[in-house]
Amino acid sequence: MKVDDFQLLLCTNGDEVSRQALDYGVWLAELLRAPVLVLGIVEHQENETEVNRLVEETQARLHVLGLHSRVQLDRGRGSLVIARQAKDGGYLTVVGPLGRPIWRRYLQGRSFRRMLSRIETPIVYVQETRLPLRRILLCMGGLGYARSVAQLCIDLARLVMAEITVFHVVEPITLEYPIARTVQEHLNTILDTNTPQGRNLRQAMDDIRAAGVKAELRVHHGNPVHEILNEATKGAYDLIGLGSSYSAHSLRQMYMPNVTAEVAEAVGIPVLTVRLGKEMGQE
Repeated sequence: MKVDDFQLLLCTNGDEVSRQALDYGVWLAELLRAPVLVLGIVEHQENETEVNRLVEETQARLHVLGLHSRVQLDRGRGSLVIARQAKDGGYLTVVGPLGRPIWRRYLQGRSFRRMLSRIETPIVYVQETRLPLRRILLCMGGLGYARSVAQLCIDLARLVMAEITVFHVVEPITLEYPIARTVQEHLNTILDTNTPQGRNLRQAMDDIRAAGVKAELRVHHGNPVHEILNEATKGAYDLIGLGSSYSAHSLRQMYMPNVTAEVAEAVGIPVLTVRLGKEMGQE
């Protein structure tokens, strides 16, 4: 599925922190000329005025741009309302932090993780807008989980003439098996190997270049979260593309770090993520 096949779902619970995501969503809607649903979530009666204000401002901006939009107000817990709405249509969901107090994040975890586990369509998580979009960091785990998000990143890069850096982190070996040893020994020539990582990275590079997008490959060794954060900080990127751990139907997601969530929560750069679904390729 292409990025312009989606409707956009722009979300706010009335907290000012959501304004960054609304701004990004308006920009994305103009770029894609996509229909938009502006979702206002009334979590508490006292914030209904703020919800209405941000929803009305956003719809007015979309109207000025000549874009089709509609508004929906719903009541309930933000992450649940957003996930429920995202299931009802072919949406690309644009959402930011929901303004939770620190004690609540500590006790219940961040809302983004709950949305990530429940939403199967693409999500753009925006803490800070980074526009114009010139450089995209596409993080490839090497096992196919990022194939869907790679296609979306390619589509966006082609539309705005952005560059893509394909980034792969080789984790330290914890179990001795031939493929891991081959990858470790060929960090600088991984594209030449007949490993799953080599094949997936070659395919990604071929797809990007076939779309006429400028690309480079960077391979690092170490902890994936640390390496991605270091690269994102040093590289002046405007968007990070990451596959979802929920693409994996295995026990891996139960005991491995949720790289997507940890990166998205730690950086100010917008993060685009999507599960590997049947509409974009089989797991």
